[in-house]
Amino acid sequence: MALAAAAAADPRDVPVGAVVFDSSGRELARAANAREATGDPTAHAEVLALRAAARVHGDGWRLEGATLAVTLEPCTMCAGAAVLARVGRVVFGAWEPKTGAVGSLWDVVRDRRLNHRPQVRGGVLESECAAALDTFFRTQRPS
Repeated sequence: MALAAAAAADPRDVPVGAVVFDSSGRELARAANAREATGDPTAHAEVLALRAAARVHGDGWRLEGATLAVTLEPCTMCAGAAVLARVGRVVFGAWEPKTGAVGSLWDVVRDRRLNHRPQVRGGVLESECAAALDTFFRTQRPS
């Protein structure tokens, strides 16, 4: 589902998709990166999906028990947003060694100094998620 969300990104935006599910597996919200489309530096797929999920979840901003599924390892902003939203689990596809904050460059979500630490599973459908990004960057930066 996150791959489908990524495919809906504006052609100028990096195709990252995120979906938030409640504890029973029901989809609460989905989003694609929209920084270029909106001119908003915080319009990452994860942030947009978390905002939308919080509006429909019915418990204010807390998304306890929810799962955030995303095609790319979240950055520090998105990892922090997941922690602050109290999601129960973060699942992602492709690893991001340059900016990833869920195990690659940093590990924000498992920092023992924080009062909430979601479960993490990385590398889910990794090759499919990476392929979508590779295709985008090849067309953006031709040889």
